[in-house]
Amino acid sequence: MAWPWDRNVGWGNLLKPVQAEVAAVARAIARFETVVMVAEPGTAADARAQCGPTVTVIEHPVNDCWARDTGPIFARDQERTQLTGLDFRFNGWGDKYPYDKDDFLPVGVCQYLGVPRRPVDLVLEGGAVITDGQGTLITTEECLLNPNRNPTLTRAQIEAALLASYGARKVVWLPYGLHNDTITNGHVDLVASYLGAARVLLHTQPDTTSPNHARMAANKAALQATTDACGRPFEIVELNQQPHFRVNGAPVETFSYTNYYLTSGSVVVPTAGVAADDAAALARYATLFPGREITGVPCRTLAWGGGGIHCVTQHVPVLS
Repeated sequence: MAWPWDRNVGWGNLLKPVQAEVAAVARAIARFETVVMVAEPGTAADARAQCGPTVTVIEHPVNDCWARDTGPIFARDQERTQLTGLDFRFNGWGDKYPYDKDDFLPVGVCQYLGVPRRPVDLVLEGGAVITDGQGTLITTEECLLNPNRNPTLTRAQIEAALLASYGARKVVWLPYGLHNDTITNGHVDLVASYLGAARVLLHTQPDTTSPNHARMAANKAALQATTDACGRPFEIVELNQQPHFRVNGAPVETFSYTNYYLTSGSVVVPTAGVAADDAAALARYATLFPGREITGVPCRTLAWGGGGIHCVTQHVPVLS
């Protein structure tokens, strides 16, 4: 994870609230897994004070807290005995926000963990892709084909680069992210997540008056029309809830319950402070992950900033 510290990257008077949310996410995960929080030099003491003793804080330059997008993406070899940190280029979601430090976050993380780092000459954020670890990648056309990422590359070239870097065999393209996702331009982790092999949790919107109704139906149709890399049809589990609310007077339209983090013993789920929707989503997760603790963490400010729990976390796979 990475610690938000600079109100000038967009947080303004919401810096303290977003710090509280990030710290709460870190503490919830630390009940089951080791959490390393990367803090801008000079801010580690503040991060430690808010995160508490169960979270390890290290210093390395960072711009902001979106570690899923800015940190290394870890790959295991076939024997599952060696990790490699894939270091994609990061350009601030299409030159929207400062990234002079975040683009080098994989360097510091890989050095700290003692993991080899492999640079990849492709602009990519970790939240733009989900994978089953068995050869299938799912992404959105809206994000990866946006000209503010890799304008000189064709769809075929982007797909080839993804497959080569991940060691995967198939890319499944969904058409859309959430309506009005102007920050990430349609990250897939705001509309879908893997529940298991060929099993996808998909945000759908039954309300025909919602701009997401047709968009999410198109995503569902795209999944239904294809198979994964192993030839398996997708089992689609639908999640309908998507509350809208205001933060600092501004409407938040991209809050997403699919943006959760799965620990070794729990599911850490973002909550919106909208009682009926939160209760329904948490109950659904309890049925999807029997035997795991379901932990809701308020994430209204993170949603205002364009993300959620998955967006501020980057997992490190275990080795055999």
